[in-house]
Amino acid sequence: MQSSHELARLYAMKDEAFLSDEAAWAAVMRRDRAFDGQFVTGVLSTGIYCRPSCAARHPLRRNVNFFANGEQARAAGLRPCKRCRPDDMARDAAAVRAALDAIKAGEGASLSELATITGYSPAHFQRLFKRATGLSPAAYARALRQERARDALVGADRVSDALYDAGYEAPSRFYAAMEGRMGMSASAWKNGGRSVRIAFALVETSLGAMLVAATAKGVCRLSFNEGEAELRARFPEAELVAGDAGFAALLARVIAAVELPGTDPDIPLDVRGTAFQERIWRELRRIPAGETRSYAELAAAAGRPRAVRAAGSANGANNVAVLIPCHRVIRSDGSAGGYAYGTAIKEELLRRERAPKI
Repeated sequence: MQSSHELARLYAMKDEAFLSDEAAWAAVMRRDRAFDGQFVTGVLSTGIYCRPSCAARHPLRRNVNFFANGEQARAAGLRPCKRCRPDDMARDAAAVRAALDAIKAGEGASLSELATITGYSPAHFQRLFKRATGLSPAAYARALRQERARDALVGADRVSDALYDAGYEAPSRFYAAMEGRMGMSASAWKNGGRSVRIAFALVETSLGAMLVAATAKGVCRLSFNEGEAELRARFPEAELVAGDAGFAALLARVIAAVELPGTDPDIPLDVRGTAFQERIWRELRRIPAGETRSYAELAAAAGRPRAVRAAGSANGANNVAVLIPCHRVIRSDGSAGGYAYGTAIKEELLRRERAPKI
């Protein structure tokens, strides 16, 4: 069975002009639906071409050629498989686009309504949409509404107006949807931390001066070579206080996690971003200590293989260094790439993670 690292590497290859034959054959042997639409498998002995996920018996490798699309396969004299219907991929992609447009336009479209729009059964379209986006239509609509609410809260005169404009029937619906995801209330979020108490400390570590700040929910900022001024710029309306005994216990865990990165993955966090940013941050936390991924691999693991630049931006938007390990992302050529606090710290963190544990 392929390791998660290898699968991510193969998924990331979809963003290139075409897969290598080795990667394409591996996808065929797995019947990997994620590669449907990325290439077709031409079986020269039968004269047909298939999707990578075709359920038919696998052909012999020597009888297979790979083509970028059905048009190329037909030009080579092959015909589409009647079982997997590879040319329907264009219809599938158009259906997903139509559904996305409908959700963005009204956000009230039910699964049955989307199925009617696209001409699929509800169950089949649910699977199709989730394969394409990584979310069900309902989950996508919720994430879109939450993202609109976050955007609307910035600069709004009244929180309730912003939430109504974002599509919520009542502010309570927003709070219920965000339960467990927000450490700050919507109004505090809008107003730079207003009415929120943030405990913080500046400590010396073997990597240099470190700022740690936390709300009642968890760590909201971990950075190097920053101080109270930078923290206040991020949360200008928050009450910044020196950490108490409870904060000291959390701080001790954070320091230990920095000195020995990867040893405490359960430190509570209070971070938020767009739906895509949060998916990237979740994938970052899934990278095993000492391993690295490229930006393309990270985007693929988050279900958006073509969003390489967006993955890089989400990586850079991380507010809690080390705890969300953005230092584990490198360039495709194997070089360290950038890091907000300098490549020396990035390389040292990776060296510590890879060092034998005594």
